[in-house]
Amino acid sequence: RRFTDPSVQSDMKLWPFKVISGPADKPMIVVNYKGEQKQFAAEEISSMVLTKMRETAESFLGYQIKNAVVTVPAYFNDSQRQATKDAGAIAGLNVLRIINEPTAAAIAYGLDKKSSRRGEQNVLVFDLGGGTFDVSLLTIEEGIFEVKATAGDTHLGGEDFDNRLVNHFVSEFRRKHKKDISGNARALRRLRTACERAKRTLSSTTQTTIEVDSLFEGIDFYTTITRARFEELCMDLFMKCMDPVEKCLRDAKIDKSLVHEVVLVGGSTRIPKVQQLLQDFFNGKELCK
Repeated sequence: RRFTDPSVQSDMKLWPFKVISGPADKPMIVVNYKGEQKQFAAEEISSMVLTKMRETAESFLGYQIKNAVVTVPAYFNDSQRQATKDAGAIAGLNVLRIINEPTAAAIAYGLDKKSSRRGEQNVLVFDLGGGTFDVSLLTIEEGIFEVKATAGDTHLGGEDFDNRLVNHFVSEFRRKHKKDISGNARALRRLRTACERAKRTLSSTTQTTIEVDSLFEGIDFYTTITRARFEELCMDLFMKCMDPVEKCLRDAKIDKSLVHEVVLVGGSTRIPKVQQLLQDFFNGKELCK
């Protein structure tokens, strides 16, 4: 996307880093590195991530990696796909192929093997990550994958659930101690870390504790939260996850009863309430998780 693209302009307001206009209206990310101000294109940042992933894989496998298959969101256009390929090249990788993320998820569950036994399969991939949410409807027939429709929300994910917990506990701290920590970045950062941990714990237990020593002005913050309360705080967001599912099915012109498999991707799909809402929507269907 160009720097002047309206979506870049609106997203910039939410990012903790600075973005400026570079050559040919290309968005450039401004970073302070070793006391110097540097500018990087998005694909350069992406290549750093790929380089790190390559190093991690090499240290685990014990040999050098030259080739890679890189996945991208199904809605990426040609220039976004090319930029991803360029990022791989900058990282020193030979990118054999760019494939769609929902296709990769379906392959990971071996659904391409199933379809060869059963004929055409309709697969809904529900991908709820840390910051984004994507729903895709694929058809698989004889090993051929076709993306029929995509939907989602580029500003919905685990961070939003964390924010609800943070706001809840900021209010509780104000109520208990008559102090407002909302303007203290360090206190909020420490509280957010504790909230994220609590959120994960609540996927496997029904109650957990939050403990942050000397959170603000030497005050220790100890409290508890139940899964039911967490669900209550986030219910509107969980319900919001179902809208793109309906839109995706509408766009693909497929009734939900004709979906053979529902595949869960992304850490936030571990939340029991999200699974329950999705399972209820598909009339009790078993989810691939």
